[in-house]
Order: sequence, then C-alpha cells, then structure tokens
Amino acid sequence: MQSENHFVELPILLEKGITLALKREDLLHPFISGNKYRKLKYNLEEAKYQKEHTLLTFGGAYSNHIAALSYAGREKGFVTIGIIRGEELKEKWQENPTLAFAHENGMSFKFMSRAAYRKKTDPAFLLELEKEYGSFYLVPEGGTNTLAIKGCEEILDMADHDFDTICTCVGTGGTMAGLINTIEPHQTVMGFSALKGDFLNAELTKLTSKKNWKLITHYHFGGYGKITEELVGFMNTFKETTGIPLDPIYTGKMLYGLLDMIRNDNFAKGTKILAIHTGGLQGITGMNIKLKKKNLPLLHI
Repeated sequence: MQSENHFVELPILLEKGITLALKREDLLHPFISGNKYRKLKYNLEEAKYQKEHTLLTFGGAYSNHIAALSYAGREKGFVTIGIIRGEELKEKWQENPTLAFAHENGMSFKFMSRAAYRKKTDPAFLLELEKEYGSFYLVPEGGTNTLAIKGCEEILDMADHDFDTICTCVGTGGTMAGLINTIEPHQTVMGFSALKGDFLNAELTKLTSKKNWKLITHYHFGGYGKITEELVGFMNTFKETTGIPLDPIYTGKMLYGLLDMIRNDNFAKGTKILAIHTGGLQGITGMNIKLKKKNLPLLHI
C-alpha cells in the first residue's frame, strides 16, 4: 500500500526556492496509521507464522504504538497485553484517551514503575512475564525490530527518487533505518529526534550500515512528550494554512525544525524535500488534556 504525496505551499518555500511535499502515511489506516502500520505489518505475519495467539508490548501513557497495536491485534484476532510505564496510571487509566481506546480494543494492562519498566529488554524480566501471561509474541517498545525496519523499507516508491532529501521524525530509529536502506545514492535521510540527547546516532549505526543520513537533535522542545506554546501556535497555523494536521510528539516538531532550517538557508535553492507524515494524531486529545491543565492554548483537532 502506498500513500500519496501532498505538496505544501508556503511563502517561505517560494522565497527560498524549495519544494516540499508531505507523504501522507497518516492516511493509510484510520487507527493503525503512519509508521505503526509499516512496523506491525511483518511482525503480525511472523506472530501468525509462529502460531502465537498473544501480542505483548511496552509503551507510555499516550503511546501511538500501544493504540495501534491494540487495534491491529483485535483486527487480526490476537490477545493483546500492554506493559505501561507509570504505576500512577493504574487507578486512573480510564481518564487517558489512548489507554481507554486500547482497552476498548481488548488490550489488558500491567502498570509498572519507571525503574521496573527500564528492564523491558532484560531476558530474565521477559521470562517473568512469560510465566505470568504464558507464551506471547514480543513486539518491542515503539515496534522497532528487523521486521519493523523491513516494513518501513516500503514507505518510499519509485516516484520518490526525484527528491533530494527525505525527512522523518525519530523515536526509536526504525522508520529512519528503513528509509536509509531504500534511498538512492544521491539522496539523504534527515531525521528529527523527538528525544533529548544524541544517543540515537549510536542506535542508527546499529540498525543500518549506510552513511547517507543525518540526525537533527535540537528541535525536541524539552524532550519526549514535551511541548511549548510556540509549538502549539506553529502546529495550529500549519493546519489552518495547509489543511494538514500534525501530531505534537513527532511530526509537529519535525516540520517546525525543517521550516526553521529552510528559513536559515540550510538547504540550497532548488532542493526537493519529502517529509514523511508518520501519523500519531490520536495523541492530540491526550496532549490537549495536559495543555488545558496548564492553561495553555489547545491544539486544533
């Protein structure tokens, strides 16, 4: 399945002589959208092949991955279990739109302290979970593994070879690795990290052997899940101007950073840029709850 490219028209692009298109991966599926659709495709096939009936995964309170896997599991006939970061959510998960949606899809939860959650890749810890829940197919936090990367290698098609730069937001690195593996020699993948720090450089080096990529680490707005009034204003204006909604965790920060770099002449005149819209729009409702508590402007849905 291929998504369409939506060419963006903004005064700054005309001024700088830059072509920008958004690949609308967010429109692939109403509930399993964007890179989650790609990451789960081959993992679900593998789970069926292994004759597993249960999917177990990890995620935070507003995780796009938790929401997508819960729906995909229901659609494909799997039992789903979510190991959720934050014990404080145990008594009030019903107030969380992402977790409420996942529960509606049949997902059961196990809430963990942040300290315990950090053991999510520890074999002994995973064995404890297997003793508690029985046999399961493990989908890592964020969905990134070799099968997820294989799915993300299908994002680009032949028509996309005309672009010079492919931009994506980065969480665990799987989507970016898939793009890097499939671009042409003349192309570069530019990843905008949603997380604070530059440790993802090391992760990406493990995930791909290619070198034509660059990680941008200074548009995280304070770190994962953090947002500012400036970013809210940018996202609302972008939607009003282009008709395209962005999510506050990933694509909003990527587009803010990308347009800021264009404004500051980081791209040569005539550069053709394709930015991947990785979905995640379900997170807007939860973010608005947090913004309302802080008496900040809300994101337009």
